[in-house]
Amino acid sequence: MKVKEIKINGHLVGPAHPPYIVAELSGNHNGDINRAFQIMEAAKKSGAHAVKIQTYTADTITIDHDGPEFLIEGGLWDGNKLYDLYEWAHTPWEWHEALFGKGRELGLAVFSTPFDGTAVDFLEDLDSPVYKIASFEVIDLPLIAKVASTGKPMIISTGMATFDEIREATETARNNGCGGLVLLHCVSGYPTMVEDSNLRTIPDLAEKFGVIAGLSDHTLGPAVPVAGVALGACLIEKHLTIKRSDGGPDAAFSLEPGELKKLCDGCAQAWESLGRVNYDIKPSEDQNQIFRRSIYVVEDISSGEELTAKNIRSIRPGNGLPPKELPNVLGLHALNNMKRGTALRWEDISSSGTESGEKKI
Repeated sequence: MKVKEIKINGHLVGPAHPPYIVAELSGNHNGDINRAFQIMEAAKKSGAHAVKIQTYTADTITIDHDGPEFLIEGGLWDGNKLYDLYEWAHTPWEWHEALFGKGRELGLAVFSTPFDGTAVDFLEDLDSPVYKIASFEVIDLPLIAKVASTGKPMIISTGMATFDEIREATETARNNGCGGLVLLHCVSGYPTMVEDSNLRTIPDLAEKFGVIAGLSDHTLGPAVPVAGVALGACLIEKHLTIKRSDGGPDAAFSLEPGELKKLCDGCAQAWESLGRVNYDIKPSEDQNQIFRRSIYVVEDISSGEELTAKNIRSIRPGNGLPPKELPNVLGLHALNNMKRGTALRWEDISSSGTESGEKKI
């Protein structure tokens, strides 16, 4: 059965509601809680609905090891040990209570991505309103089961996951009692090339898995998320920093506040523009109907005179007979004298040159 909406901190998320924008803090705090607060304030000012953090330590996510399997080759983090990267990027657990409190102060939802069971227990004590499963953890079914058992809504990113892995994750979440599910189409490239985005996957996720679908985006700039909303994304997640030039583990593919504002505005407008299937004349069009073409007298015509291509034409404005009637009225005759610039109407026409006023069928 297809899920129509979930609730995050009292805010409804689903196709019938404007897109829900989540600013990802990640490691962009650069080890400074005041910078984290600044990013949260910027998220609120830009129009985001929530800030997401990540809950792990270097020791809960990996081990301190120098072996080649624990070294990163290529990409943004080339040359780093996994342990050192996560030590650099993690959000200290002792900050979490203050970050959740800052969110309440700002009227901004705060939630997190837990990376192991101890993080879930810790976040439950903080009453996280929703949980996120990261793309790299979509194969960790025991973690998904534990998160689902809280009964909270879940958001699962699908980067790198195969169709079967997504199915397994979705089934695990549902079978263990999650309180609603959002699947985010995601490409785990940092940054992601626009041509790799494949946004047509968004409506397919919604259809195939019966979920609310969204987008976790790592492209540069706000354009791809706006397009995602046009294809049905109900939740957009995007990394945020104060200035990319400040550096940090995720700075290179993060938005600055002004860009997030453009994203929020663009996504809201994209959703509003979807409207409904509607072939009626819109209020904004009504006054412009006068500028459509219609049949007008373009040379003075005497009563009884034949209507020809010389004395009548289809021109703007639109007060006369519609252009489709032009073949039907040519060869008929005028019932009255008509001046150049007169809108032609059926009551001005005789089919026989008499005053019958009869329309030609």
